[in-house]
Parts: sequence; C-alpha cells; structure tokens
Amino acid sequence: MKDKVVLITGATDGIGLEAARQLDVQGAQVVLVGRNPAKIESALAGLSPRARAITADLSLQAEVRRAAAEFRAMSPRLDVLINNAGNGFGLRQVTSEGVEMTWALNHLAYFTLTGELLDLLKASAPARVVVTSSSAHYRGRIHWQDVELHRGYTMLKAYSQSKLANVMFAFALARRLAGSGVTANALHPGFVRTNIGATRNGPLAGLVQRLVFRRGISVEEGTRATMRLATDPDLAEVSGRFFTRHGEKEALPAAQDVEAQERLWALSEGYAARLLRQDKPASQ
Repeated sequence: MKDKVVLITGATDGIGLEAARQLDVQGAQVVLVGRNPAKIESALAGLSPRARAITADLSLQAEVRRAAAEFRAMSPRLDVLINNAGNGFGLRQVTSEGVEMTWALNHLAYFTLTGELLDLLKASAPARVVVTSSSAHYRGRIHWQDVELHRGYTMLKAYSQSKLANVMFAFALARRLAGSGVTANALHPGFVRTNIGATRNGPLAGLVQRLVFRRGISVEEGTRATMRLATDPDLAEVSGRFFTRHGEKEALPAAQDVEAQERLWALSEGYAARLLRQDKPASQ
C-alpha cells in the first residue's frame, strides 16, 4: 500500500480509525473524513505526517459534495475508497436537508460520495471501493413506499434497511464497473465494540451502547474484513461480493435481486438530484 491514496469516511472512531492506522503504517497516504474537528485532530495526532483530513457532516448531501471537491483539490488519484461512516438513531431524526438521518448518512452518503469520485477511481485503476455494511442487512427490507420511515420508525428497522441498501449499492456498482479495473465489495465487520449508536443519541444511549457492545469483538479484529478488501492482492479482481472477517459469505437473496438494485439506484439518483437542486441558489 506504499504511496497508495486511501479515503476513509467515519475515520475518527472504531473501524475507520483502526483501518487508517494500519494503512498508514503500511505507507499509504490516508485521508480521513469526519464531522468533529477535535476528533479529527486527535486521529491525525496518531498518524504519520502524510495523513490528511476533511471535515464534513456526511448526513448532508451538500457536505458530501463539498468533501468530494475538497478531496479532488487535494489529490489527483484515489486508489481505495472506504465508505465506512454510519450510525443508528434511537429516535427518528431529520437532517437540515429534510431527509431521515439513517437513510441520509448510512446510504445516500455512500452513493453520492462514490459517484462524485468515480472518475478518479477509474483513472487510478486498479482501484477499490469498500462498503461497510452489516449482518443486519439479513433482517432488512427496503420500504419502497416509505424509505424514510415516517410511519413505524424503529432504529433496527431503519438501520437494517440502510445496511441492506449498502449491499445492494455495492453489487449494482460492481456491475457498472465491470472491466474498468475498479472493484466494489461490501462487508460485515462483526459485532464490534465501537461507538455506533451512541455518538448522536446522548449519554443514556452511550451507556446502553457500552452495555450491549461490551461482549463484542475488538476493533482490531473487526477491521480484518475492511483491510482485506482494501489491500489483499488475491482480491484485486474480485467484485460484487459480500465478506465477513472469516471470508466471503452469501448476501441476503433480496440484496442479489438485480431489478431491486436498479430500483434502489434510480431512487438514490432521484434523492441526489433533488437535494442538489435544493442546495442551488434560485438564480441558478
């Protein structure tokens, strides 16, 4: 990985930060994306001077596009994109752009950031897109008539739907990238002791999270699948697959439905286009 350029979202905690550390040790030029400046500063302090960072709240499409533009100004190439940012929300929340938070952060951010950087990835081929999903996708379904869950919201329902969307996105992307030299794969890191579900839900959620996740595997163990998909030479041409830290695993049949993948792609494009129009001044 020496001199490879790697962009990692959700890189100030947990799996994202551990992946950044390991890649940095291997000689990669790591670019972190996080929303908290203090945590970014702390993360950078533990990395080599090569490492750089972008501050952005990826639950907002305008911020996703700005982060992509900032990265473009920073680097002429991108060898690995690790879409890792995500969270779970105990109560239904809506972003300032008017989108349910789980859908916005866990799925739309992956879709738009990857799309904004796809030409850089192709120009840097061989390159890789790594999508952090979850075994929660096995319990998920896309609520086509109400993906933002205006009715019957629960954290598990929203989270599982977003993680299923992650796998479907990775598979649809892999199909589009066939022959380009860019691969796209999704992964389940394992039940990891991280801060997911706590950082935006307050101190009580933080306490519950620590109690629930204390039996989880270490962050180092949970980063195995991410590192393998980002670096393993044996996977250089493997694309459109789902992995755990133990190896490849078959995804939920619904995630493999090409028609559903294309429906999700069109829905996501619609969101991205609408929010782009919303972000532009009226004069434009």
